[in-house]
Amino acid sequence: MEPRELLATLLKQHVVGRPFSELSAVTFDHHAAPVMGHVLIDALEDAGYSVDDFDAVGALTAAAVPMVSAMIQAAASRGEDLDGFVMDFVYPSIKGPSIEGRRVVLLDAWLSEKSYVQTSSLVTLRNGNELGLDFGIIDQLGGSVVAIASLVGGGAKSINVVNPTTGDSKELPFVQVFDESELR
Repeated sequence: MEPRELLATLLKQHVVGRPFSELSAVTFDHHAAPVMGHVLIDALEDAGYSVDDFDAVGALTAAAVPMVSAMIQAAASRGEDLDGFVMDFVYPSIKGPSIEGRRVVLLDAWLSEKSYVQTSSLVTLRNGNELGLDFGIIDQLGGSVVAIASLVGGGAKSINVVNPTTGDSKELPFVQVFDESELR
C-alpha cells in the first residue's frame, strides 16, 4: 500500500462518523509514524513549499508532536535539515531549538471550523482566534510563519490569523493532506 493510501486508511477509522477527533490514535500509531512525515512533506511540496523554504516545524497540539518528529526524520532521510518545536502555554512558549530568524510551518492533526477552537495549544478569548496567539508568540520570538499544515482539513486554502498583541492580521497558506470529505 502506498504511504498516502495507508495514512488515509488509518485516518478514516477515526474520522468516519465523528464530527471531530484529535487523531492521536493515528499520529502515535506505529503504522503511521514511518510514512506520516513523508506524506506531509510531499503535500507541502505539492503546494509549492520545499524543505528549503522552511527551517522548522512546530506542533500546535499534543497530537501534532509525532508529526513534527516524523517530518524531521523524513527530511533527514532525504538529506535535508529540519528542526522541530512544540507550542506550549507554559513559559517558555516554544519548546525546542530557537526559532529566531527562522521560517516555520505550524502543524496540527485536524484543523477545520469544527476543530479550530478545540485543538489549538494556546487559548485566547479575543475573537476566538487561538492560532493568532500562537502566531503572535512566533512573531515575538523572531520567527516567521510560512504556512500552516494538517493531516485533515476543512477545505480552506488559507487561515487568517490576528496577532493579539499588535492587532496585525495576516493570511497564512493552509496545506492539508486530506480534505475531511475525502475521508468520510
